[in-house]
Amino acid sequence: MSDNNTIFISPAQMLERFTTILLELGFTNENAHACAKIFTDNSIDGIYTHGVNRFPVFVQYVKDGHVQPHAKPTLHHKFGGLEQWNGNRGPGTLNAIHATDSAMKLAGEHGIGCVALANTNHWIRGGTYGWHAAKAGFVFIGITNTIGVMPAWGAIDSRLGNNPFVMALPYKDEAIVLDMAMSQYSFGAMELSLLKNEKLAVHGGYTKEGELTNDPAEILGSRRALPIGYWKGAGMSFLLDVLSTILSGGLAGYEITRSGIETNISQLFIAIDISKLSNNSVITKTVESIIEDYHQSVKADPSKKITYPGERVLNNRNKNTANGIPVLKKVWDKIMEL
Repeated sequence: MSDNNTIFISPAQMLERFTTILLELGFTNENAHACAKIFTDNSIDGIYTHGVNRFPVFVQYVKDGHVQPHAKPTLHHKFGGLEQWNGNRGPGTLNAIHATDSAMKLAGEHGIGCVALANTNHWIRGGTYGWHAAKAGFVFIGITNTIGVMPAWGAIDSRLGNNPFVMALPYKDEAIVLDMAMSQYSFGAMELSLLKNEKLAVHGGYTKEGELTNDPAEILGSRRALPIGYWKGAGMSFLLDVLSTILSGGLAGYEITRSGIETNISQLFIAIDISKLSNNSVITKTVESIIEDYHQSVKADPSKKITYPGERVLNNRNKNTANGIPVLKKVWDKIMEL
C-alpha cells in the first residue's frame, strides 16, 4: 500500500496506541501489552486484515461484552497428550497462545500434544500460533470453526464457516507457515479490498442473486463466500468444524451461526516435537532440498518470485520494521477515535 490515502505508523507507535486503548477497556497491563503486540506483529508481517484493520472490530466485541478481558482458560479434562480447555469467552488471541504453549508442553512430554479449546473468541490470525510454535522448534497444526459465511456445495444458504486451517514447521531461525481460510478470500481480505475500492483478482463469492462475482461489496452483502476448490473446500470446511467441535466439546458452527455473533467458537491446537524423531538431524537439510527444487519452478511471469508459504511474510516484516507499517488513513483515524 502506498498512495495518498496511506500513512506510515512505526511499530512502537502502533503498539503503544493499541495498549493504551486496551488498558482503558479494563485489560491488565500484561494482557493489554500481549494482545496489542499480536495485533501489531500481524501488521508488521503485512497481514493488515488481521492486524490494524481488525483492531476496531475487536474493540467493539469487548465493548459489547462478547470478549471478557479478565477471563482465563480453565482445564476441563486431560488424558495423556490430550487436553480439553474452556476459554470462558476470554480474548481469543490470549486463549490461543495459552493453548499453543500447552500443546507444546504436552508434545515435550509425549512427542505430540493436542489441546482442544471450547468457548473462546476469534483467534484473529491463525498464523500467529504457527509462527509461535515453529520458532520454538515444533510442527504445528491449528483449526478453528467460525460463524456460517459459506454455502455447502450446491446449496444457497451459508451454513459453513470459512474455518481457517494452519500448518507450520521450523526452518532455520524462522518457519514455514501456511495459514488459510476455506473461503477463496478471507472476509478481512474482502473488507480491505472494499476499503481500497478494488475488485478481487478472481471470483470470491456470490451475489444475493446467486451469480459469481469479484465485487467484495456484493459478497460481504450476501455472506456467501466461495469455497476454495469448490466442493473440496466445502467438504474440508465441514470436517474442520466437526473435528474442532467434538474434540473440544464446544459449539458447532451451526450453533454459533444461530446465535448471530461469532463468539464461543471451538478450536484445536496440535504440536509435534520433531526433536524426538529419529531423522531429526537431517530435517533441515531435507527441507532445504525441497525448497531449492521448489524455487527452480519455471515462472509463468518472469518478474514474479516463486515463494513458499510464509516467505513473503519475512520480506514484509523486514520492510515494515524499517519503514513503518502502511495503514489506510481512514483506518488509523478510526483507531485514534476509539
